[in-house]
Amino acid sequence: MTETRPRATRPVALITGASGGMGGAIARELARTHRIIGIGRDAARLQAVASETGGEAWELDVTDEAEFAKRLAGLDRLDVLVHAAAIARSLGVADASAGDWERHFAVNVTAPALLTRAALPLLRAARGTVVFIGSGAGTRPVPGSAVYTASKHALRGVADVLRIDEEPHRLRVVTLAPGQTDTEMLRELVPAESYDPERYIRPASVAATVRFIVDAPGDVQITDVAVRPRQEIARI
Repeated sequence: MTETRPRATRPVALITGASGGMGGAIARELARTHRIIGIGRDAARLQAVASETGGEAWELDVTDEAEFAKRLAGLDRLDVLVHAAAIARSLGVADASAGDWERHFAVNVTAPALLTRAALPLLRAARGTVVFIGSGAGTRPVPGSAVYTASKHALRGVADVLRIDEEPHRLRVVTLAPGQTDTEMLRELVPAESYDPERYIRPASVAATVRFIVDAPGDVQITDVAVRPRQEIARI
């Protein structure tokens, strides 16, 4: 699809984690039809994405709800909100500290919920779409990764209840759960000698799925999408 409308009249898409591989790919994909606002902590990468997409860069931590709300007050519309920011550490119950649990849930669950709350007036006005980037870990256990797995299960619960609660406002709420995707996050979890990018999903493929969700006809919403590697991977 090629967008012909002037930039000023385009729908607006806000993407957290836009300085990461998956968030950046989503920003580049949606930039063909939307005005992009990218949120991230890596200033250089975020500015690179902004330059590529002609978008706006908000350098902030997703847990900074007050700063987000202040920036949001300057918008007159918001059509798409994609929560791609996340952290992941290989931590089982025996190894995880209280701080590990708190940090994972703060970034992976609480921040998306609070940022969505702040954006609800604009999203409701647009009858917009909220995309929570979940994980295969949100539907199945991942050995040695209790903390991350629990956070993604919780995020799916947030999305499922939000969808029901926002039905009167026609807000579309989607959980997109990619399997192992070739990102920096995955490289930190998989030993270098075992890492083969060809086995994993490309971030651009996840972005194409976000495009499919956003472009769904107005009479439907796509609620849960699992994107799996073509060849399933069992990793212990």
